[in-house]
Amino acid sequence: MERGLTGHYVDSIAGGVRCQAFIPDSLPPAPSLALDGKLQGRINQAMLALGRLDAISTLLPDASLFLYSYVRKEAVMSSQIEGTQSSLSDLMLYEMEGMPGVPMDDAQEVSCYVNALTLGVRRVREGLPIGHRLLMEMHTALMTSGRGINRGPGEFRGNQVWLGGHRPDEAIFVPAPPQHLAECWSALERFINDVPEATDPLIKAALAHVQFETIHPFMDGNGRLGRLLIPLILVEAGILSEPLLYLSVFFKKHRQVYYERLQQVRVTGDWEAWLLFFVDAVADTATQAVTTARRLNQLRDQDKARLAELGRQAGSAGLLLDALFQQPIAHIGHLCERSGLTPATVGKLLTALENELGIVQELTGQKRNRIYAYRAYIDILNQDPS
Repeated sequence: MERGLTGHYVDSIAGGVRCQAFIPDSLPPAPSLALDGKLQGRINQAMLALGRLDAISTLLPDASLFLYSYVRKEAVMSSQIEGTQSSLSDLMLYEMEGMPGVPMDDAQEVSCYVNALTLGVRRVREGLPIGHRLLMEMHTALMTSGRGINRGPGEFRGNQVWLGGHRPDEAIFVPAPPQHLAECWSALERFINDVPEATDPLIKAALAHVQFETIHPFMDGNGRLGRLLIPLILVEAGILSEPLLYLSVFFKKHRQVYYERLQQVRVTGDWEAWLLFFVDAVADTATQAVTTARRLNQLRDQDKARLAELGRQAGSAGLLLDALFQQPIAHIGHLCERSGLTPATVGKLLTALENELGIVQELTGQKRNRIYAYRAYIDILNQDPS
């Protein structure tokens, strides 16, 4: 099967230098994908893993608690690919009214990622198709603060960019010129929305991600938004009821292979090699998410049982532990709001949870405005998949 180049080059100018920019062919690929036994088998494995991931919502006492933290872990990892240094703890501290000592720009960018995903899922559930309007809304949310505010929020880029290399004529890749972006996105939008024919949602997510990264429609935020498209497509298709599939950890771990597969598609048309990589990412990531959810569930059960050691305080301590599961880094004010307990009661319980049971850890070392972390919870989320 011969495909070769999956698009064509046009003359362009970037920074006053002539270069060759790439305009991708419309999807689906031609000739059609060769779903041989090996690839189909791996697709089946990925779909089984997605089924187990979707079942988390029935396994967990409160799936929204897992979603809260897991989305934030993904936001941190996705933004780290783009060069931010913010950690999961930094993000949670920033979300408590911008705590001092947190790298503000980095934390803002990660927080915007969470907002963009939340917005995208809500709009899809409201019936808005994955199209130009939704894309612009999400990009605006993504770039609304931090360093992105001056990078054209909600607007296609108006100039030629290039990726890799210090000059456009020596770049690894030069995406489409700005005057071609609208037609490129329009073609991708039709494919995502099954015009003129339907595509299997998992394959659609895989192909759409490559096409989005190839078009590179924005001045900034393309990588993050391109990764957000994946869970969004699967939620819209009903494959996942919650946006729990986040491939940033896998893509970051295998970054070189990831970029090689993207470029391989453009130059040789080897969509099958990309699909093998993608469905392995899906299977690995979904399996890891299920493991993480189960470990958090076990942690909750174990620590709930340990609260009996506090005697008459155990009931109130259970309410406080539930609050920490909702927000694993918090100060007394937040914990009072979430638990319904008084500041005096929360203060006493936190002292007991820290000194007697070792469940929480105070982070500031101060006597006032103290912040507590549910350390074992954070450690489970931060654990790097093997």
